[in-house]
Amino acid sequence: MTKLAYHLLEQTRSNRPVALKPSRAHGTTHARPGAERESITHRPSQLVSPAIMAIGRFQICGGPGSKGPRPRPGNGCPIKPPFPSMARKILHLDMDAFFAAIEVLRRPELAGQPLVVGGRGDPNERGVVSTASYEARKYGIHSAMPLRTAHRLCPHAVFLPVDYREYSRVSAIIKDLLRRFSTSIEDAGIDEAYLDITESELPSEHIASAIKQQINQATGLTCSIGIGANKLLAKIASDLDKPNGLTILGEADLEKRVWPLPVRKLPGVGPKTDEKLKQMGLRTIGALAEQPMARLVEAFGQAHGRWLYEAARGIDERPLVTHWEPRSMSHETTFQRDVGDWQVLARTLTRLVRRVARELRQEGYVGRTVTVKLRYGDFETHTHEKTLEEPTADPDAVQRAALECFAHFPLEKEVRLIGVRVGDLHKALATHTTSIAAS
Repeated sequence: MTKLAYHLLEQTRSNRPVALKPSRAHGTTHARPGAERESITHRPSQLVSPAIMAIGRFQICGGPGSKGPRPRPGNGCPIKPPFPSMARKILHLDMDAFFAAIEVLRRPELAGQPLVVGGRGDPNERGVVSTASYEARKYGIHSAMPLRTAHRLCPHAVFLPVDYREYSRVSAIIKDLLRRFSTSIEDAGIDEAYLDITESELPSEHIASAIKQQINQATGLTCSIGIGANKLLAKIASDLDKPNGLTILGEADLEKRVWPLPVRKLPGVGPKTDEKLKQMGLRTIGALAEQPMARLVEAFGQAHGRWLYEAARGIDERPLVTHWEPRSMSHETTFQRDVGDWQVLARTLTRLVRRVARELRQEGYVGRTVTVKLRYGDFETHTHEKTLEEPTADPDAVQRAALECFAHFPLEKEVRLIGVRVGDLHKALATHTTSIAAS
């Protein structure tokens, strides 16, 4: 074993926990900035293919040497897709019920209880579930579900507001820790990440075990890790043995473990695609894998049809995105009761504009398009957009453009949600930033 290997394992043994901050009063939570981004990608310069081996309780699944009959992906003829080469080793980390787990650490008396984190923590208000503990999920509660629905499903659940500042603080600890194991990391969200571990001399399971142990030592939290030849398989793998799982998918496991899964388990397959696939008689990933590309392209279009064809066969050549440049920044708010007073709407819009402009200046960007969105009480949604002559982060200029957009909306119906987005972003010149900051 190399010096690096000994160093990492010794580091795992010696690390000390980083205490979480104690509970504090929760205020109103804020929407995250728009996530529309441009990316810079990474491809490994040197590829190796170490052996995959079994260790402990980990689910390290068979490879090309596996024996036994080859199962059928669906009800048709057996097929063998071109399995992606294990020359790449991609690790996907997904924290277990992240928001809820942090709240349990701050309030140990909540351990074992159904816990729902979302909105302002009041199930009688509008808002959606951000995270549900595994105890709450047994009642059918899931992310993005309305809080009122979650309360109907489990009236005795504990509801807590989102404390995004604390969750971000803990996430930063985890992301800093991951940089010890790879220089190629894609930040996929506050509670997940991809790592390219292709060039590591350590066995995959040793890296994953060290990551899991160090995260637990540093935060008291658990995570699930999946490893595969690409991002798609790694993400599927991380979901197979939650919570606190570690799964490595080899070639034989595409047929044995992936094909029997519902098509909804393919990352990127949403409710509409799932429903259409069911109408086509395709309920499992294996059944999807049997389909000729022409049929899928005809049903879903060239890009999406080809993606479904390849994803069902475990093919995914996407590189890791190691750097993001935002394309837009936005904020929106949902009213607790529908609003028909245009003055209230205009004041709310102005407040949202100021927040977006402040973030633009803080991040050093200027934007040229301003878009206002209104969602009415019947969920009908409309947008109006204005393109500025020059890109800006000046709050007064953005506000003028937003109010011009707002004036185009008919206010014959009450409004449920209002939002603003500044797009077509560019890095601000130093002189431009200085003049705005001084104004």
